This record gives sequence, structure tokens and C-alpha cells, in this order.
Amino acid sequence: MSVGHYENFPVGSLLLPRKMRRAVHAIYHFARYADDVADEGDAGPAERLAELDRLEADLDRIAAGEPPRIELMASLAAAIAAHALPLQPFRDLLSAFRQDVAKTRYQSFAELVDYCRRSANPVGRLMLALYGESDARSLAQSDGICTALQLINFWQDAAVDWGKGRVYLPQEDLARFGVDEAQIAAGRFDAKWRALMLYQTERTRKMLQAGAPLGRTLRGRLGLELRLIVMGGDRILHKLHASGGDVFGQRPKLGVGDWIYMMWRACRAK
Repeated sequence: MSVGHYENFPVGSLLLPRKMRRAVHAIYHFARYADDVADEGDAGPAERLAELDRLEADLDRIAAGEPPRIELMASLAAAIAAHALPLQPFRDLLSAFRQDVAKTRYQSFAELVDYCRRSANPVGRLMLALYGESDARSLAQSDGICTALQLINFWQDAAVDWGKGRVYLPQEDLARFGVDEAQIAAGRFDAKWRALMLYQTERTRKMLQAGAPLGRTLRGRLGLELRLIVMGGDRILHKLHASGGDVFGQRPKLGVGDWIYMMWRACRAK
């Protein structure tokens, strides 16, 4: 399965134990559908919010032991029951998607991180729950990784997001480095933009590295997959840094050589 635009989800990976793939697929379909409700198509804000409310209502029914009414939620209900998954991460995702309907700018980095707490971190927490991991340190490291991955997506997609009417670069940072939205619209790469992007990539790298030890702590396939995910994020950061953050000419992405290098490193790491 392609992860498409919901890039933080290791969907149906062959690295995952077979017994968990059905649950991962169900979680992914929920997240992907809800994300599409908020972002895709021609529906108006009221219609988008109403559909997200329908999903929330089905979560309430699942919590009450009642059958959900939306078809895709039946598979999710089965996954929740089979693996005793917490419901709060799903509610957090819906909260973030509701925010996507109305909010297109973020004043501060703290405000953006709060969005990531609800849009990205639930993914890691659900994966940990599937593996029965719930200690505070693992959750904190997972949160750091997921937030960093979401931020990396924002930095590499700055030009793409502008085309969708969104700016995830914090407004306070744009002002600090003397960059305005007209520059993003024009796709102008200069010293100011370079300084802004290098600042963002460096603090994102620190966040990713702080969570990275979780990939060595977790055993088996989950640890291997997590190490690959972290290395993938690190490679994108490396490409962003090497280009000075010039995402206007070409969006940084992983190539075959990157995947070979990442697999070699992930298999050697202990």
C-alpha cells in the first residue's frame, strides 16, 4: 500500500508482523480518510467538519460497545478490540484535521508543535500500543520522532503547501529572518531563505536525534522499521541542508541509493 500524502505512517510494511498488518491498515484507512475529508475535494468547511463529527460519533459508539455506522469504522473497531488500542490518539487526529479546515497559518513554533502533537504523534503512540509498549520514556521518544517527521514534511513541502493556501513556517520565524509570503509565492531562494531553512532543519534534527534511541531500544521488526524511518527523516534533512533549503527548484526525496544506505545502517545498528 502506498502511504500517499499521509507520510508518517509505515503502512502495511513487510517488516511488520502479519498479525498486526490488518490493524495497521485499519488505522491507516481511518487517518487517510479523515485527512482527505479535511484537505481534498471541493466540499465547504461546514461539510468537512460535519463528516469529521460523524467519525467522532462512531468513536463514541465504539467506546460504548456499540457498532459504528460508517463502513470503514467497522474495521477500526475490530482492530481496537483485538489490540486494546486507546481511543485518545484517534480523537487527537480528528482534532488536528478539524484544525486543518480552518487554520492556515501558525504564529509560533510552539503553536506548530502543538498541531504536530495531534496530527503526527498519535501515529507513533498507536504503533507502540500495537506492540504493547506504553512506558513514559518510549512515548516521549516516539513523540519526538513523529513531530520531527511532520516538521520535515512541512519544510520540504513549503512550496507545495503555499499552492494549497497554507504556510507552516512559523510567522515569527519568517519575520525574524526577513522573509515574507510574497517570497514563497515567487519561489525566490536567497540568503534570507537559506538562513531560515537551515535554522528550521537544525532544530528539527535535534528533535529527531533525541527520539532516535527508541529504534535501538525496541526489538525485532518494529525496531528495524523505526530505525529506517528515523534514517529516512535524517536523509531528507541532509538533502535540505545541502541545498540550503532550496525547495523551490526541487522537492528533496529519497532515492534508491538512500534506501540501500538506510537498510545497511538499520541492519547494523544495535
